[in-house]
Amino acid sequence: MKRTVVILVAIQLLISGLFGGENEKQAVIGLEQKKAETFVIEDVSYLLEPVAIKYHIPAIAGLLIKGDTIVMQGITGVRKRGTKIKATLDDLWHLGSCTKSMTATLCAILVEKKFLKWDLTLEDAFPDLAKKMHPEFRKVTLSQLLTNRGGFPSDLLQWKDLWDDLWHFNGSPMEARRHLLEKIVSKKPETTPGKKEVYSNAGFAVAGHIAEKVMGKEYEYLIEEYLFSPLNMKSVGWGAPGTWRNSGSNLLDNPWGHKENGSPVKPLINTSDGKGSDNPVAIAPAGRLHCTIKDWAKYVSIHLRGSELNPHKEYRLLSGETFKKLQSPPDSLGEYCYGWICVDRAWAGFEKESKVLTHAGSNTMWYCVTWIAPEKDFAVLICTNIGGSLAGKGADEACWALIQKELIAQEQTSANPQSSTNPQQNP
Repeated sequence: MKRTVVILVAIQLLISGLFGGENEKQAVIGLEQKKAETFVIEDVSYLLEPVAIKYHIPAIAGLLIKGDTIVMQGITGVRKRGTKIKATLDDLWHLGSCTKSMTATLCAILVEKKFLKWDLTLEDAFPDLAKKMHPEFRKVTLSQLLTNRGGFPSDLLQWKDLWDDLWHFNGSPMEARRHLLEKIVSKKPETTPGKKEVYSNAGFAVAGHIAEKVMGKEYEYLIEEYLFSPLNMKSVGWGAPGTWRNSGSNLLDNPWGHKENGSPVKPLINTSDGKGSDNPVAIAPAGRLHCTIKDWAKYVSIHLRGSELNPHKEYRLLSGETFKKLQSPPDSLGEYCYGWICVDRAWAGFEKESKVLTHAGSNTMWYCVTWIAPEKDFAVLICTNIGGSLAGKGADEACWALIQKELIAQEQTSANPQSSTNPQQNP
């Protein structure tokens, strides 16, 4: 049976200087109303529960936002398989590669502030390393790195020596990313830069390293200062959520990740072989972030409202021109743009198919996905605490359940019939 939760939303007025100046940090941007009103958030946990059972997912959380307001939310399952401790909507979830668009958005902010340039090349960003670079890497730009067109390797696991080095690296995160950069650019690119779209965690890691090199601060601090703090995303952290005490006793204060076979994974920083329960710190800009699903939605909302297709468009933190760049493929090589996959779906438009933005994220122990429909001003977000193909299928099915519910609601207030095209897409 459906349940509803009544929430009183506090007043939050947008202030001047939103795109720059001393007042920028004071502008709390997120799922908040510009004037006080009472509205209803519908509990859709009953839609998520059968998906969790069908796909053997320990816990699954979901939201649907319209503009910058949560209108549906749900949660089902447990923090760790084999226990009875329920997951909650205030728990932390690992976002994996859904971090990538955040890294691109950070770089866009720094471009608008004149700290970075989209056409900044690797040889100009790292002049001390230029002579050691393979000639084809020297002219690779920041923009190419953020759109998977920089010729960087698609799978770091194939670089066994480098991957082991990153796991056992004892320096700072910035030094680890420098080490990754040096090792990769000394060899021939996997593909000719600018000629093929190749999905690459390493490329995004180096893009984040460019930002920290230019700004003189580690990536993790930069993105907090320029993106998460202005968005009031207070729950953001790095690595696997949850606490594991040295004594071996577990607090189960947050969900654990689970392998595809369903076995839970202790949230450790390191183990005896140097590996932990997440990716090495070097690739944080590509996918090592966790936060609550509500905080993630604050970020998603700025891209939802930042689209030129949104009838209620509202440009926050960035200009409309920059949002358009971030949400559009740079060429005809593929559908990948700056941390987003841009595709068309019939259900996303009123009279014909319209553009949607989507991306999934997984470190093999967690899985999440978001779908953004700008023309209809809504987005769905799903988080799970297990990796693997079943998690991906379950997350997309959960997304579709929420999308269908929203489409039915829109049909009831509009004369335009909606398509029931399935949104499933493999990022």
